[in-house]
Amino acid sequence: MKFKNIAFVFLAMGLFSCTNDSSDNEEDIDIISPEGPGESATNCTDVAKYVFNENGGLLRVEFEDAVFDSDWKLKNDDAAASGEGYMVWEGDQSLGTPGMGLATYALQVTVPGTYRFVWKSAVKTGDSGSDHNDTWLRFNDASDFFAQKGESIVYPADSGKTPNPEGATKDGWFKIYRSGSNLDFKWQSSTFDNNAHDIFVTFSAAGTYTMEISARSSGHAIDEFVLFTDAISLADATSDTVSKSTITCKN
Repeated sequence: MKFKNIAFVFLAMGLFSCTNDSSDNEEDIDIISPEGPGESATNCTDVAKYVFNENGGLLRVEFEDAVFDSDWKLKNDDAAASGEGYMVWEGDQSLGTPGMGLATYALQVTVPGTYRFVWKSAVKTGDSGSDHNDTWLRFNDASDFFAQKGESIVYPADSGKTPNPEGATKDGWFKIYRSGSNLDFKWQSSTFDNNAHDIFVTFSAAGTYTMEISARSSGHAIDEFVLFTDAISLADATSDTVSKSTITCKN
């Protein structure tokens, strides 16, 4: 009887030991889940550290993905807006002096070249397409920042280059406006009063560049923006099927 009890004890100890070994082995295994489609390799939670990564000559960014002055308001009352909604300036107008309500975006470029810039915006104040329809834009560290219509090329005032456009421009900033009687969100970005020129920026080398925006007209709402090379059409760059640029974190 004693031998039977002793045998039972050893058997129980053996089973307990095997169970523990099995648990230890499971804890040592690293189970790695693959990333889902469109997920960033870096889970960046600090908006101030966002870096938007160009891919294949295209950048597409939600305008609200930046750090804003309190007079920039995030709204989500328009079904035409993507992402979390759109930003609209509700502070004082700054028609002649850029620098108010400043926000910046870090853009990582791997394909050097000239990119066209367009944002999707709307007029949320009044009923005129020529008022409350613009915001300042600058690329101060790019190789070139200009506007073009056919053979006509203009540069921001105080950039050291001429000619400059008619209308507001100062300290390397362009006034970027939208026009037309349709006040709803649409893809359009121009400068030069009454002679709309498209907006371009040249990145001569791969690297990280800073895009700056500054409030100008109250009631101007912006949803998202794109930059794209001439290998991509405006229609393709702004298609609803195009994914937003991957976001990584600044070191």
